[in-house]
Amino acid sequence: MSAFPFVYLASQSPRRQALLDQIGVAYQVLLPSDPEAAEALEAVLPQESALRYVKRVTRLKVQAAMRQIHQQSLPFAPVLCADTTVVVDGQILGKPANARQATDMLRLLSGKAHQVLTAVAIGHNQDIQLALSRSRVKFAPMTAADIQDYVASEEPMGKAGAYAIQGRASAFISHVSGSYSGIMGLPLYETTLLLKQIGAV
Repeated sequence: MSAFPFVYLASQSPRRQALLDQIGVAYQVLLPSDPEAAEALEAVLPQESALRYVKRVTRLKVQAAMRQIHQQSLPFAPVLCADTTVVVDGQILGKPANARQATDMLRLLSGKAHQVLTAVAIGHNQDIQLALSRSRVKFAPMTAADIQDYVASEEPMGKAGAYAIQGRASAFISHVSGSYSGIMGLPLYETTLLLKQIGAV
């Protein structure tokens, strides 16, 4: 029995919403009051490692959501946030801004293994608890036509690394190790542990 009627999900991702539904967690989506400022949080700092980046961005998202709850006098509830980063050959791949960027990212991923880091955090009573999921994904070689067709589907847009493992990209993924839900954007094992710590599940 949860100590809270719901948690705030500070994410617009329908995948994260579906994953919370999957484990029966009641939530309310908290959209950022300033979308441009929210996007700016995801900028990579010079010489920043992927691990440091994903943890820093997730903490900043939680802090921004907690401030928003206070400023808008919203009902009190814990805040859940997550951020996913794809890393290939030491390079951080964020969300493609256009089809050309998506094509470039998929060319980098084609025929290679890469790492997916997803940080998840809970903000509650001014305290932030964070957990990290690390996974490895191997792409089979993709032809130029494969990439063109996938980009034309528009599925890569808004996805870290320009792909969605639960979508059409699964046809090109030859091996996965780690957390499938973490690769989707919300590692359910780590998320459940954090929610248990505060009595939210």
